[in-house]
Amino acid sequence: MIQETLAQLLNESASTLGIDESFYVVKSNRAELCDYQCDNCFKLAKKYDKKPIELASMLVANLKENKYLKKIEAVQPGFINMSLSDEFINSNVINMNSDDLGFIKDTKEELFIIDFGGANIAKPLHVGHMRTTIVGESLRRIITFVGHKTISDVHLGDYGLQIGQVIYGILEDNKQLEDIDIAYLEAIYPKMSALCKTDEVVKQKCSDITKALQDGHPLYQSYFKKIKEVSVNDVKRLYDYLSAHFDLWLGESDAYQDIPTLKKLLEEKKLLTLSDNAYIINVSKETDSKELPPLIFEKSNGAYLYSTTDLATIYSRIRDYQPAYILYVVDNRQELHFEQVFRVCELSGLTPNTKLEFLGYGTVNGTDGKPFKTRSGNTPKLDDLFKEVNDIFISKKEENKYMSTDSQAIVVNAILKFADLQNSRDKDYIFDIQKFTNVIGKTGPYILYTYARINKILKDSEIATLSNNIYNEFDRKLRLKLIQFAPAIRQAFANRMPNYIAEYLYELCVIVNAFYENNHINNLDDIIKKQDWLYILNISCKAIKKLCYLLGIDVLKVM
Repeated sequence: MIQETLAQLLNESASTLGIDESFYVVKSNRAELCDYQCDNCFKLAKKYDKKPIELASMLVANLKENKYLKKIEAVQPGFINMSLSDEFINSNVINMNSDDLGFIKDTKEELFIIDFGGANIAKPLHVGHMRTTIVGESLRRIITFVGHKTISDVHLGDYGLQIGQVIYGILEDNKQLEDIDIAYLEAIYPKMSALCKTDEVVKQKCSDITKALQDGHPLYQSYFKKIKEVSVNDVKRLYDYLSAHFDLWLGESDAYQDIPTLKKLLEEKKLLTLSDNAYIINVSKETDSKELPPLIFEKSNGAYLYSTTDLATIYSRIRDYQPAYILYVVDNRQELHFEQVFRVCELSGLTPNTKLEFLGYGTVNGTDGKPFKTRSGNTPKLDDLFKEVNDIFISKKEENKYMSTDSQAIVVNAILKFADLQNSRDKDYIFDIQKFTNVIGKTGPYILYTYARINKILKDSEIATLSNNIYNEFDRKLRLKLIQFAPAIRQAFANRMPNYIAEYLYELCVIVNAFYENNHINNLDDIIKKQDWLYILNISCKAIKKLCYLLGIDVLKVM
């Protein structure tokens, strides 16, 4: 990659001066001054008894003649500024003329299990389920593109108290299996959830049903299977709308078969402690800056919790797949829970060759800074959110009304996903529907519009080879941005942060539009220049499409 190449040049220059150091290079935030920059000399000056500018000047003197650089200079008080040569820029752009745009994949393939989605059955998906789905799917695509194997698991919440509540409601309503559909579940769950908050007797009955279900009660099992079938069909429909792919549709209930084996393993490690008739595991360390409460493995009535099924799920994943990584794309508020679970894995030796990663995400807020609500003040179901976004987009321009249903769905996905993924996943963000449905600004429609605009120019064009010419500042800026494609993906992969790709994609689209507006290709008489610019736009078109794919966004050739 470019930064590594430039850093190696500095390392070699330093070595000839007797300086044994590893230099690093960063992209310049002052494009008018240089393309890349190094500031290591500030840290090293004292060690080598030099002023920063003296050390920088010595290094630069060795690199004056170089095919990679058009210009390199030492700048007060000790920076090294580097601008790439046209030859080097073009050689990298030419390397991008492939399906993967010249991206060099990792040579060692590793297996990543990605746990995201996490829908609770019997409950409708709402806006709170959106981030795990959007971020998780994007990470799955990024990790696969970089060269690794992924297994995505939705890990359904299907054996918790909400199932006991729904079964209690079904029995009270005297409903038969054939009476249970998604509309009924969406009505009965909130009704029973509210009742359990005010009626302790009903709450205890629901708890007892949950425990009996977990123990294999035949009648409750029959209702459970029907509830799961109806719920999963609806959940799949919504995940399909968001283009989220899951290899495994397992849930908490699937982990129950491994709990006895897991319990025996924990007993052998002498990790289980009896406290008030419940089994707990102490996970705190002396080095902890704050107290970490024990993990509850088994309640006093013999029932199990999320912590138990999460541990059993990890046990089964290690046994069945031996992954190098297990990633959890979950709400930030679950951090304590997963810290406890990961500690148990460490103490028990459950995951000796597997790295567990908690990838927390923030909440989706409205323009008032509070968790996103509908106009009526309710947390919107995903169906309702999709419709609201679609309606507002259609209202923006008359021609939007005549788009096909499939095209409208692509736009809605772009609006939702780009609004989300342009933000660091661990931060809350404000979802402003009016803002994010615009075709100008940092929005999904702007990205789609840019792609469609380039596609229109390229339609029926023949793409020839690229000469070594760079014609103006807009041309050079676009080519320079294109060769930062791989570093943006590498950064997103290394940090598990799709926002690096979203930011790069937006910046690329801004530069592409500036290039288009200042270089009128269609009227060019200069054949070589025209072919060069079509070549550059073709690479740009490929890059935008690939970047959109990595964010889970489909593109439209016409918009």
